[in-house]
Amino acid sequence: MTRVLVTGVRGKTGVALAEQLVARGDVEVLGGSSDPSAVTLHGVRPTAFSWDEPAGWAAATGGVDAVYLVRPDRADAPELIGAFLAETAPETRVVLLSEKDAPEGWAVRAEQAVRTSSRAWTILRPSWFMQVLTDSRFYLDQVVDAGELAFASGGASVAWIDARDIAAVAAQALLDSRHVGEVYELSGPEAVSLPRTADLLSAATGRPVTHREVTIEDAVAGMAGFERDLTALTFQRVQAGTFAVLTDDVARATGQPARTLQTFLTDSRALLQHRS
Repeated sequence: MTRVLVTGVRGKTGVALAEQLVARGDVEVLGGSSDPSAVTLHGVRPTAFSWDEPAGWAAATGGVDAVYLVRPDRADAPELIGAFLAETAPETRVVLLSEKDAPEGWAVRAEQAVRTSSRAWTILRPSWFMQVLTDSRFYLDQVVDAGELAFASGGASVAWIDARDIAAVAAQALLDSRHVGEVYELSGPEAVSLPRTADLLSAATGRPVTHREVTIEDAVAGMAGFERDLTALTFQRVQAGTFAVLTDDVARATGQPARTLQTFLTDSRALLQHRS
């Protein structure tokens, strides 16, 4: 049986990946979290893992065949990733969740830490997750409570991608050596404008939702330090069209097409209408 450590197992891709791996029946899934008691996914073994506690990394990776590595969004990510991978067995396969068109600097160095680790690697570079539209930590509350989607698009579209499709690619890469050395640029099947995104949200919630264009300064209000800089840079890349680029890498890796935003929101209709 293949043993896989899923870091960030309570995150958007982590949950979906853990569920898909457990469903296979031939994978032992270790759910890495700084709070193992909060890991309650069926069939997943809670495992202590924190970027701030390197003393526990060896125990978390002991006997592991593959690791799904959710990049820590912090300035010291390249150093942390390099040190973490040094704790893994040389034959460990590594799948890194990075980002689309990772900007120069720490993000590129984080990928380089994986490439130069002497481990078999695959890198995933997804567009914006569809799940931010149904998560109260991001846009759900304003969509439901205010009937608007405030977003600094600059008129550009976004090729939204379902985290379940990212997870499906990750599962293939973790278990199949044919994906070693691949860099997958992952997008949904269509680039959707923010007004169109709001229209689809209206249909899913059963109430009017409109897009309100805001400035990047508005979008990062209340943030500080590295988080503010990173978020501002991300919106700059949105406005430059970085997240509107379409690829067929989901289908290339999994044999199945990526889900549309309409399909995702239809699947999420019960949640959205319950909140409404």
